[in-house]
Amino acid sequence: MNAPRDEQPGLSLLVHRPGEEPTLLHAGLASLEHGLPIGPDTTFNVGSVAKQITAHLILLAAHDDLLHLDQRAADLLPRLKITDVTVADLVTHRSGIRDAESLLSLAGFRDLDHYTADDLRTLAYRQGQRAVPEGHFLYSNTNYLLLAEILETVHRSTLPDLARHRLFGPLGMHSTHFKSDPRQVIPGAASAYQATHHGWRHTELPVTLPGPGTLWTTVADLDRWLTHLHQHWQHPHQLPWQEAVSYEPSDHEPYLYGPGLYADARPGRDAAVFHYGHEQGFSAAAHVEAPGLRVIALSNNAGLAADRVTAAILRDLHQQHTLAPKEALVRAAAQEQTPSTAVQDQPAPDDLGQHTELGTFTCDQAPGSLRLTRGSDTLHLWRRGTYDRLTPTVSGIYAGNGYTLTVPSGTGQVDHFTLDLDRAPNLTYIRQ
Repeated sequence: MNAPRDEQPGLSLLVHRPGEEPTLLHAGLASLEHGLPIGPDTTFNVGSVAKQITAHLILLAAHDDLLHLDQRAADLLPRLKITDVTVADLVTHRSGIRDAESLLSLAGFRDLDHYTADDLRTLAYRQGQRAVPEGHFLYSNTNYLLLAEILETVHRSTLPDLARHRLFGPLGMHSTHFKSDPRQVIPGAASAYQATHHGWRHTELPVTLPGPGTLWTTVADLDRWLTHLHQHWQHPHQLPWQEAVSYEPSDHEPYLYGPGLYADARPGRDAAVFHYGHEQGFSAAAHVEAPGLRVIALSNNAGLAADRVTAAILRDLHQQHTLAPKEALVRAAAQEQTPSTAVQDQPAPDDLGQHTELGTFTCDQAPGSLRLTRGSDTLHLWRRGTYDRLTPTVSGIYAGNGYTLTVPSGTGQVDHFTLDLDRAPNLTYIRQ
């Protein structure tokens, strides 16, 4: 889109150096329909940044002897079939439980279809064994949906109420809310948008998943949380709450993962913990370093990634120690450009009349069924009337959008295949 920056969705940014007042910058519109600018009271959906809040509530529950981090999660979740998973495994993404939203996508859910957190937990409870070996990292939002259920069970309270009474109220985070119902009104909420060749469109969906995400907040409230986190970072050579939950290698080398936080603990630099969030067109980044530097970026523009903005701010601040925080914010905001992104119509497949029907396949770990057809040099994977054209890589392995499909060698009948999604690997589909 070529509209002026002040007529587009945009950013809310904050830099807080230790011993100084925070510096803020707001750019763009919170609502395109009403021409409302983003300001200090604008709240954003910060997605997975919420995980550190949920993890901290679990640590508080352990401190209060309501649960134990090393106890079996199945003790608190009777429907959970994988009985050797601990509460700490859920916190650190080492349960091996597949991401339920990824599983649900296999059923062909469309953008505006409605599903609930309990629908996703039900998919988690269908899983009978770990998708990866014990101790291996598999990032899965389902872990934090289960942690939210554990918190509600041991406290006999909803997660939004618990977070408000135990954290948000005491820390003065009065603009911060877990959203538990798509119809819930969040004061000061920005709308999120995606640029297309024909203008802007809304990206928000009728889904709320408090625990792994769906946390609405402002940059100032997030700064209050990061200040609280840093105040409890008592040992500069130890990561926050490392005495309770160990940090282990994650899916993003060289970073570690602990209690809802990625960590950069490489020698020769200030240790830092952070998390990024992407949810329904919003993006967010919250970063704090051992000496106390905090950087926060929130975006309601699907073309402006908060993690990239944060990386630019940190690069400037670390390379130019005398640079004023305001200048770092202005530079980072100016460097990010909104790409002209068209929503592409689904391309027409090759003449499907010439494709061979390979069958309909089901998996006991995922809902719905999938169809396979074969053309001269590729496969098409179908779900609910839509398809992905798969790209052959090596013999028997095909690449889709965020997954790979492996069929047995040979060109004859396909009786089964394996589907490996980024967050839901090792799914075996059997022909019906």
